[in-house]
Amino acid sequence: MQDSLPYNYRFDDQFVALLPYREQRRILVPVDHDHPGAAHEPVRKAGRDETSIATLGGRPLQPNIGIPLDLNWIQEVRVNTSAVERRAQSQVARRTVKKEWQAAWLLRVISCMDLTTLSGDDTDGRVRRLCAKARQPLQQDLVRKLEIEELDVKVAAVCVYHVFVETALHALEGSGIHVAAVSTGFPAGLSPLAERVAEIRRSVEAGAHEIDIVITRSLVFGGRWQALYDEIAAFKQACGAAHMKVILAAGDLLTLRNVARASVVAMMAGADFIKTSTGKEPTNATLPVGLVMIRAIREYAQQTGMAVGFKAAGGIRTAKQSTDWLAMMKEELGQSWMHAELFRFGASGLLGDIERQLEHHATGRYSAEYRHPIA
Repeated sequence: MQDSLPYNYRFDDQFVALLPYREQRRILVPVDHDHPGAAHEPVRKAGRDETSIATLGGRPLQPNIGIPLDLNWIQEVRVNTSAVERRAQSQVARRTVKKEWQAAWLLRVISCMDLTTLSGDDTDGRVRRLCAKARQPLQQDLVRKLEIEELDVKVAAVCVYHVFVETALHALEGSGIHVAAVSTGFPAGLSPLAERVAEIRRSVEAGAHEIDIVITRSLVFGGRWQALYDEIAAFKQACGAAHMKVILAAGDLLTLRNVARASVVAMMAGADFIKTSTGKEPTNATLPVGLVMIRAIREYAQQTGMAVGFKAAGGIRTAKQSTDWLAMMKEELGQSWMHAELFRFGASGLLGDIERQLEHHATGRYSAEYRHPIA
């Protein structure tokens, strides 16, 4: 079996298998030997203090509460675009995990998924169907074939417009699945600030657990970092106990340096997650953009001792793409970021391909796409 393994993978008994087969399995995790700064430590729940949510290089990390704006830090941000592109290309060029290891990774992807519907023709009925899919993302016959009944596989959250928050809450009651609402004039984010803050408060009052907000892109173009910081901090205050995911709309920001700077400002202002895209831009989540944002998260954690999550959204439609993203998270940030608390996929079409790959693993045959219409 070792001859069929990708060169950059190793066995790690600390990585717990999601697939409980009859016999004990060991799961392969990716290690990038070319990046000495990457974290490869296992998640150590025992021994780290009770308030920490992650570890990086053996250091416990706290939830992000933000820091005062540091303009010197922002001005010093640099991005080597050619190096970023080479690193991203090396990610997709590698051989990926196969067989039961691939199945385990795909189940992990499902558990990190924000199942999303953000269309102009959304209805209560569509949202309820999506919530039913969130509760049971895999068909029961496939669950039985994989022998994973006891895992209770489900997605992390359902993401909808504010008007459907109540519908989603009722449909997901008792499931433990979060409801996320897009806000602040999504997707453009150009309505008056007071209206955007009020929109957040309405969603929080309706019961949303997470708020996905969009930034004003012109503030990035103009280098108005104090204004951007104040805007995001106001959004954070309005979110209260709800988690705030800051959408950078990276496809609109033109340069990787802009993406890096906006990432740092968002984290300083208290973002719980930074998110690549609205899904409405011409270019959405790409590995180079993701790499820049992930390394900004790593630097912020090293400097402040606080962990920020990452959400890749828009354009991720295949199982292979999802495992590329998961591998990059492992290599750059470590195993702490391979869980829904710190990593999400924004997905509307990804689940269908994952189901087909899992069915191929279980039966040796690919199912027809029409068998997964809701996904």
